[in-house]
Amino acid sequence: MLILKNLSYTHPDKEVLFTDLQLSIRAGDKIALIGANGSGKSTLLKLIAGELAAPGGTIQLAEKPYFIPQIFGQFNHLRIAEALHVADKLKALHAILEGDVSELQLQILDDDWTIEERCIEALRYWQLDELDLEQPMSSLSGGQKTKVFLAAVHIHQPSFILLDEPSNHLDTAGRELLYQYILSSKATILLVSHDRTLLNLIDTVAELSKKGICMYGGNYDFYLEQKTQETAALFDDVKSKEKALRKAKEKERESIERQQKLNARGKSKQEKAGVPTIVMNTLRNNAEKSTAKLKSAHGEKIESVKEELQDLRTALPDLEQMRFGFDDSGLHKGKRLFEAKAVNFCYNKKIVWKEDLDVLISSGERIALRGANGSGKTTLLKMILGELEVAQGTIYRSIAHSVYIDQDYSLINNSLTIYQQLQYYNSSALQEHELKSRLHRFLFGKDDWDKRCGHLSGGERMRLMLCCLTVFQQAPDLIVLDEPTNNLDLQSIAILTAALKHYKGTLLVVSHDAYFLKEIEAERTISL
Repeated sequence: MLILKNLSYTHPDKEVLFTDLQLSIRAGDKIALIGANGSGKSTLLKLIAGELAAPGGTIQLAEKPYFIPQIFGQFNHLRIAEALHVADKLKALHAILEGDVSELQLQILDDDWTIEERCIEALRYWQLDELDLEQPMSSLSGGQKTKVFLAAVHIHQPSFILLDEPSNHLDTAGRELLYQYILSSKATILLVSHDRTLLNLIDTVAELSKKGICMYGGNYDFYLEQKTQETAALFDDVKSKEKALRKAKEKERESIERQQKLNARGKSKQEKAGVPTIVMNTLRNNAEKSTAKLKSAHGEKIESVKEELQDLRTALPDLEQMRFGFDDSGLHKGKRLFEAKAVNFCYNKKIVWKEDLDVLISSGERIALRGANGSGKTTLLKMILGELEVAQGTIYRSIAHSVYIDQDYSLINNSLTIYQQLQYYNSSALQEHELKSRLHRFLFGKDDWDKRCGHLSGGERMRLMLCCLTVFQQAPDLIVLDEPTNNLDLQSIAILTAALKHYKGTLLVVSHDAYFLKEIEAERTISL
């Protein structure tokens, strides 16, 4: 179905994304493509789909794949029928039904007399019954746009499908439909996703990195087991390299000391023998050159081991170090933080919930807030955070300090540098060296400190946000996370999960990612 040979791609800014990729996919295979943000997953899908030209290597396809890209609003100028790639056929069908039985209209329709029925059926399957085919895409939510493109697969029935983060904007019901489709489909599927539930439905994982594509013959949980073993081996390598570095430094010191003793002994003998000054100078220069050469040889070896050690440490981010480290003394478990009785809210004189809400949140709880798109999750969050007054009912709030973190980590100021951003949140009055130590702990080396926040990836923004929270003087009573994993790669999700596990305060998480909610030990669900 697909063969990649020596595939390479370089960004227009001359940055090499990957080189000499090899991949073979047979008909009927279902493969999950994973990798860190920036590794080139989406670019690779676009190359296979023909949306980008490959400057090096070859792509062999049995047939053109159907590509469903990530949805960023780039299709807002289209009508639904155009996004489904059926607009011309529908226009020809209606023209024929109205009496225009010309050769042109028949050619465009191509005997596809059931096209309209299939469109309606596909939209119904993806719970989009209320949509009109002439409706603009700009009027739809992110989840509805994704479903429109998934409906196109039902209509056209391609045998090879490329999916880029298909569950990103879907609510729980939409994700369940996607999972069912993936399991039942006979098509060849190559998908990019960080949805661990979806990844566990796929029987092969392909990891894209600077080293190329590494295949794992199992689902995501199997991949994790293999990576755990590889990580253990990497830790052994780190220890081995650290030992080698210590030995290299010790050997350098011993060799230089031995050379200096030999030089001193030789000089003493030469002085006793009455060697002329000019010859003495020549011998001294030779001795200094010999010592310098020795230093250089050992220095090169030490630098080589250092570089290898740094690469290994970068591949092994210490999740235990990336914790909040809050003063948790003010977090009293079980204290009533928020209570709403018979509350509701109105937008344009229309109430949000059919039945009034009763909600109680106590300190120390880990709560998942769930509901379909449009169910009023954002409205409830604003009430809890004190940003909305209720239209009816009563509210009690005892939240001294809360933090709201959305999927774009918009608390980060794009115009500031990484160091300036951390300094902005430095309510503990930490010194410069301590702030830089915190940044280093969250994988921001000195080369990153002056980088503008606007240039950071989703994972980098998340790590910086976590780092900023560590410089608060006291832990917030409540942390609200709104779809926090949407723009993160798998390693970044692991970092976020590890940090949240150590937080002793109250967590309220809006997420359709069941795997993430289980990992952070969400113990209760508020369903809207």
